[in-house]
Amino acid sequence: MSDKMSTAWWSLKIAFFLGPFLAGLDKFFHLLTNWDKYLSPTAQSILGSHSHQFMMLVGVVEMIVGLLVITKWTRLGAYLATIWLLLIAINLVMTGQYFDIALRDIGLCLGAFGLAKLTEAAESEALHVVPTEIRQAA
Repeated sequence: MSDKMSTAWWSLKIAFFLGPFLAGLDKFFHLLTNWDKYLSPTAQSILGSHSHQFMMLVGVVEMIVGLLVITKWTRLGAYLATIWLLLIAINLVMTGQYFDIALRDIGLCLGAFGLAKLTEAAESEALHVVPTEIRQAA
């Protein structure tokens, strides 16, 4: 991987660790916002009185996704973040408001997809490296 690609990869990796992990952690403390207000009426009617517990579960999932991204499972974490962010955007649109946040999440979704593809390319490149001993023997 070139230095420029490596810098982009690490930047995305750090961003998609910090964002989901911190947002997930905040689902338990509500320091940034009251996350429960972002649930669509449809989700609220399905969940009933369990909406807050659901949002805490969402927080756990987000923290796991962030940890996957920063570890050796970057590609898996990035694909999960892609799907997760798309689902969040759909939920936000279903609220009838927060369209600006939904649009941001679509952009983040595409960024997570880019990280997954960069990781795939780096892994594919690493698999095509021929050890020096084999090259010299041939």
